[in-house]
Amino acid sequence: MDYRSLGRTGVMVSPLCLGAMNFGSPTLESEALAIIDRALDSGFNFIDTANSYNEGESERIVGKALKQNGKRQQIVLATKGFSRVGEGPNEGGASRYHILRACEDSLRRLQVDTIDLYQLHRPSLTIPIDETLRALDDLVRAGKVRYIGCSTYPAWMVMEA
Repeated sequence: MDYRSLGRTGVMVSPLCLGAMNFGSPTLESEALAIIDRALDSGFNFIDTANSYNEGESERIVGKALKQNGKRQQIVLATKGFSRVGEGPNEGGASRYHILRACEDSLRRLQVDTIDLYQLHRPSLTIPIDETLRALDDLVRAGKVRYIGCSTYPAWMVMEA
């Protein structure tokens, strides 16, 4: 398989990323575990999930697979935070409060010490970007996250950040 650099990081990833959005529903855990193993055996080394996919079930399944197959060190693991994951007023968004809690919860479900690529799933129109970036930078400095990114952001918001 040909691998490509993840942006300017120099980290080499497979050109196809295994998206885990459906793990837990409609894809059953047993099927998801088999899919992950087959993808890794085929040369995939990039898996993407999110804290909100099936209420965290996707992350739990990905973590279980990596624990069982022992291939955590061979893959680039990406997950996302932002989406509402509970009923409380701080259970979603791009505040420092939510980002730090969401990342800790993702680390626990994934059964890992570090997330390779932690992304914000959506932009916030109410939280100043410096608040959000400071929280993400603190996660990198703490060794909980290696790289940060974003998903579904308009280009002008990325440039502004």
